[in-house]
Amino acid sequence: MSIWELLLAFVVVVLMLVALLANVLVLMCFLYSADIRKQVPGLFILNLTFCNLLMAVSSMPLTLAGIIYKSQPGGDQVCHVVGFLETFLTTNSMLSMAALSIDRWIAVVFPLSYHSKMRFRDAALILSYTWLHSASFPIVAASLSWLGFHHLYASCTLYNKRPEDRTQFVIFTGVFHALSFLLSLVVLCFTYLKVLKVARFHCKRIDVITMQTLVLLVDIHPSVRERCLEEQRRRRQRATKKISTFIGTFILCFAPYVITRLVELSSVVHINSHWGIISKCLAYSKAVSDPFVYSLLRHQYKKTWKDILNKILKRSSINSSALAGESRSRNLPQLNE
Repeated sequence: MSIWELLLAFVVVVLMLVALLANVLVLMCFLYSADIRKQVPGLFILNLTFCNLLMAVSSMPLTLAGIIYKSQPGGDQVCHVVGFLETFLTTNSMLSMAALSIDRWIAVVFPLSYHSKMRFRDAALILSYTWLHSASFPIVAASLSWLGFHHLYASCTLYNKRPEDRTQFVIFTGVFHALSFLLSLVVLCFTYLKVLKVARFHCKRIDVITMQTLVLLVDIHPSVRERCLEEQRRRRQRATKKISTFIGTFILCFAPYVITRLVELSSVVHINSHWGIISKCLAYSKAVSDPFVYSLLRHQYKKTWKDILNKILKRSSINSSALAGESRSRNLPQLNE
């Protein structure tokens, strides 16, 4: 193996381990906290977490084996199943992010009617659509034998080995990425830009009230005035940073891989195999970033996993105290003798 291949294999191992740890932690928070389970967005986050976990235990290990052995890992049946799962899980995770953006849009733009427009039944219907949408493309690909090991990405994915099916495969690939990546990106941009517009409007109203208060309070200390102005700047930047993170991570992780898949359809452009694997690793990195972007960095999840950690540490300290007490009680008779 070359130094490049060793580095890429190391990257895949790190992505796989971090994705497993982070998504398991999100799942633990969901199971531990009743408040999180009561929230409608929790269904979308749970679905996204399962997609990331399955990606980490199915596609990533086979890509790692493909990088190391430079050939198809396992038999054709295993590769077809993993290719089916990879196509399904990638599409499902994209649509789950779009569903989360729709939920935030309704919550921010229509706050008074949110509970009537986004109920658990509505969320279940949206998830049912994402599953049907995500399953349709790999089913078609499997029926046409368009799943297999692709050396450019060292993974089991969409792949056409028959030259006579080239035109049909090009059309299928274009439609697939248009109705998965492009559709999700359009929904993300539309909903989050609407959310940003409302957030900026509310920030302006708060800023006007703050400035009027500062003008009236003539005896206010300069340091307090400066802190109020600094909080204004942070408030304006907070919504922009969050929305930039949601859209930016989606584009950064998926766009290189999708563009590479589309460019690959042209026989004119030659794509380096190392770049193919790098673009695949960027797509895998979404399974690492999602737990932090959508869950673990939020206050409610932070509090939950800290409670879980404190409970584990408290239990271990109680057990150690009990063991120490038993050892002391056993030593007392010996000392008396």
